[in-house]
Amino acid sequence: MDSTKETTSASTSSSPRTSPAPTPIPAAPKPMTKKANPSVWDALAFSGPAPERINGRLAMVGFVAALSVEMARGGGLLDQAGSGAGLGWFLVTAGVFSVASLVPLLQGQSVENKSSGVWSVDAELWNGRFAMLGLVALAAIEFITGVPFVNI
Repeated sequence: MDSTKETTSASTSSSPRTSPAPTPIPAAPKPMTKKANPSVWDALAFSGPAPERINGRLAMVGFVAALSVEMARGGGLLDQAGSGAGLGWFLVTAGVFSVASLVPLLQGQSVENKSSGVWSVDAELWNGRFAMLGLVALAAIEFITGVPFVNI
């Protein structure tokens, strides 16, 4: 028995190799999943889907309404915004359009799913951007010239 103990102790002490500890395999990253129903704050975040879309929709309605009222009554955009009725209509319209734009987003629907053909997501964004610029241009023209745009 002494000879086997000597050989095993000699073989273990003479071999410089030690088995290295296995390197752990990094865990795969968890796939990012979007929440099915985002919160109101997610939708209204600066880079969220709602702010530019709501502002664009309000600008489109506002631009058409401002020009229509100017042609019908002759009052300019600044007169319309300063009157009590104009401000009231703006608040009601802003509330209705904001809620109508947020409800589908909060239910998990995306705007991209609804776009088709001419009614695309990009077209709505660009039309809204141009309407925002149009409202600023109407106000600037009226402020500089002192008369509504339709009377120039």
